[in-house]
Amino acid sequence: MKFFFTILAVVLFQFSGWTQIKYANKEETEIAVRVESLRQALIDPDANKLTELTSKNLSYGHSSGVVQNQSIFIEKLINGESDFVSIEFQNQTIEVIGKVAIVRHNLVAHTKDGGVDKDIKIGIILVWQKQKNKWILIARQAFKLPT
Repeated sequence: MKFFFTILAVVLFQFSGWTQIKYANKEETEIAVRVESLRQALIDPDANKLTELTSKNLSYGHSSGVVQNQSIFIEKLINGESDFVSIEFQNQTIEVIGKVAIVRHNLVAHTKDGGVDKDIKIGIILVWQKQKNKWILIARQAFKLPT
């Protein structure tokens, strides 16, 4: 069943308006699909999906300087403390170096953290690692963009 959903995601990704970037190879396309799965899981959090996408040793850094591990990252999303209403990834690039991939993009989002509406635009760097034939997020760091 997982195989079916993976194929469906790849097909939808290639024929949808998710991105205008054409990736150079299969690895970059696989990573782009995983990044899109992460985006969707941030908006509609599911503990199982977030666990499957991320490393148990995850280092998840926020632009405020706060760094969370996998369990805290997931807990804050599930309990609504961190609440993404919408997210768009802009200007995304993917660089594959062996079994590691570096993804950079700008995150434009509307949040409702603690019930407070806020629009944000921050820079993001994601580090993915291929583990057992699957790309897993091992690190994320957000940063404030120059104004």
